[in-house]
Amino acid sequence: MSQRSPDFLTGLKERARYYAEELAAKRRELAPPEFWYPYGTMTNVDFLDQLLTGENRDLLRNIDPKRAADIGAADGDISFFLEHEGWQMSIIDNAPTNWNGLRGAKLFKEATGSSVQIVEMDLDSQFTFTERYELVFFMGILYHLKNPFYVLERLAQHTHYAILSTRIMRWSKPPPAAAEGELESERQLLEHLPVAYLLGPTECNNDATNYWIFSEAGLRRILDRSGWDVADYMVLGAAEDADPFSAQGDARAFALLRSRVFAT
Repeated sequence: MSQRSPDFLTGLKERARYYAEELAAKRRELAPPEFWYPYGTMTNVDFLDQLLTGENRDLLRNIDPKRAADIGAADGDISFFLEHEGWQMSIIDNAPTNWNGLRGAKLFKEATGSSVQIVEMDLDSQFTFTERYELVFFMGILYHLKNPFYVLERLAQHTHYAILSTRIMRWSKPPPAAAEGELESERQLLEHLPVAYLLGPTECNNDATNYWIFSEAGLRRILDRSGWDVADYMVLGAAEDADPFSAQGDARAFALLRSRVFAT
């Protein structure tokens, strides 16, 4: 009787942990800690393990050719890891809004002799993708875009699959405080309405690059209208009390998307 082969994503997650240690050690040699993006992005491999179900768990193994892009890649952790796994990777980011102006990704690429391509692109401009990909990582970027429909539509034309994460909302505002006169009825339930909330410049984490927070119905609607099918979906964080701007109401949707308009 043949022995069942180990789950691909379980093995990928384990290799990602080892690579994260190597990556951190190398970066300590290259620059002080404050130079590098402070939030680890290798944990996105853990999210893949939670998100992908059924046949989709073998997606990264079965994709051919293994050509992918990481959009809004910070210091490029995922790109350098997947290059180590045999992928042809591109980092797509905008230097003026990147943590260190993309100097971190460039420094690591040069120091390690990496072949990862670094493409500087402003997604808030009327850009055009010049390459085609089998897979794009698009994690934590959507709510930073002024024109999310344009970007999603362009992506659908140039990649077969996308892995997306973005903040979503269920309610219009956080639960009411104990202050006198503040009523629960003042909080509107929005999860079933195909809407998005436009943030003020200081309203969410005092970050003026935060723009649109979608309801779940709004996110699914814009994905459908821009050419995508949702193949897997999950929500992490404050799912029950998700609102557009408070720290306690932070919930994130993760989705595997399959383009309806990409032609190989």
